[in-house]
Amino acid sequence: MRRYDDPVEVVRGHVAGLEAPAQFVWREQLWRVCAVVSTWVETGAWWEHRDVASLLGVGGEDGGKSGAVSLASLLAEKEMWRVEAGRGRLGTRAVVDLCFDWSSGIWRLVRCLD
Repeated sequence: MRRYDDPVEVVRGHVAGLEAPAQFVWREQLWRVCAVVSTWVETGAWWEHRDVASLLGVGGEDGGKSGAVSLASLLAEKEMWRVEAGRGRLGTRAVVDLCFDWSSGIWRLVRCLD
């Protein structure tokens, strides 16, 4: 498995009767989704976020009084899609993980399984 953090342009559509990413552009190549392998939702590692101490009122140079912390920023959800996709006439195929960040509205390709 290779890890990436590349922005991609995604077009949603129907894949096997499921509303899902139907195609995406990655590194100037058009990939068409052949199958959805899996989908899930992830939250960020809120316990590692620098503002958790502030939210709890502990630690930090200012004793945890640095200001308001947005609970939404700590619990931001990402929609994950593992898809099998193909590109080109030769039908090069790959299984990739696409991530949609609800807080930013941006799609990213985060993993490619060899």
